[in-house]
Amino acid sequence: MKRQVSAKLPIPEGPFKIIAYATDEQERMPDLAIVHEEIDVSQPVLVRIHSECMTGDVFGSLRCDCGPQLDEALRLAAKEKGVVIYLRQEGRGIGLLNKLKTYNLQSEGMDTLDANLHLGFEGDQRQYESAIFILRDLGVKSVRLLTNNPLKINALSKAKDIKVIERVPLFTGYHDGNREYLETKKNKMGHLF
Repeated sequence: MKRQVSAKLPIPEGPFKIIAYATDEQERMPDLAIVHEEIDVSQPVLVRIHSECMTGDVFGSLRCDCGPQLDEALRLAAKEKGVVIYLRQEGRGIGLLNKLKTYNLQSEGMDTLDANLHLGFEGDQRQYESAIFILRDLGVKSVRLLTNNPLKINALSKAKDIKVIERVPLFTGYHDGNREYLETKKNKMGHLF
């Protein structure tokens, strides 16, 4: 993997640049870093590692908290001159087609974890080596990690040259559409709320 291209990304939250990372320049779905233009890597940087969720991030699905988490992460990254790393690993790493299959299983009464397991996948198949590569490329040595997921904390903690200084909670609230999903993440997957 390497840095392929960088461009200015003026968004309502603030002045960012977007950097695409891929193994080759023809990659159609690169991992992304949305980096505040005034980032200071000599200090601990607020970092959100966000895995793609087309249904939540793009269409505003009420089944999950992904879209609101991404919005809040961008707002906080603007405020604190941080980074949002956007990894292309839809559906906890099982892809969009399989994620939609899990939606059908959830409609039949399974929770999000049991649906993944029923289809023969692990509960969470995501990998974070790309995020570590991106942080190294940006020169980030210490992070304030914006997450509820202990797997992300553990993955970053394994990188000897990047220190997780603090976990910053990212909770955007319960509503009728996401309550069961969030309770499953908390009670079965160890997420920290």
